[in-house]
Amino acid sequence: MRQLSSLKNQLLIAMPQLQDSWFEGTVTYLCEHDEHGAMGLVLNKPTNIDFAQVCDQLDIFRQPQINPAMLSGGPVSSEQGFILHNQQTDYQATLTVSPIARLTSSKDILVAIGKGEGPLAYRLALGYAGWSAGQLDEEILANSWLNVEADEELLFHTPTDQLYQTALARLGVSAAMLSDQAGHA
Repeated sequence: MRQLSSLKNQLLIAMPQLQDSWFEGTVTYLCEHDEHGAMGLVLNKPTNIDFAQVCDQLDIFRQPQINPAMLSGGPVSSEQGFILHNQQTDYQATLTVSPIARLTSSKDILVAIGKGEGPLAYRLALGYAGWSAGQLDEEILANSWLNVEADEELLFHTPTDQLYQTALARLGVSAAMLSDQAGHA
């Protein structure tokens, strides 16, 4: 099997053949992608759990006006929280993905967000998307995903319900143009 170049710091856009799967219509930010596998967060799949519930469960003070949307970040470890953000503050359990994105999974960032002292731009997610070694590469070669470079606008400022179309537009395509057939000459 051929190893593709790392797609870390890229957005994966689900192709039509992922219809009726957990990933249908999703845009996933890749935080890791190497010979050992890949890990990312789905950025456009809202969940019915809200930040207030999370704060209550973890006994975190929250200013009443602070109640950001929670996302279903993926089907793996759906009880684990992840915060994708752009702040350079040293929170515990933080992975620097790129100069514009960090991924934190510790309670200290939730405390800061609840107080209104957290990052200015962030996405909160429960769970993550994971692929074993070579699995994502095979899916890409099978035409299951498109990819586009991530930027702050797509990661943090594009509304979740517009992210799929906006990410496709960066590639110069629309959902109507997509096919589930791989293009081979």
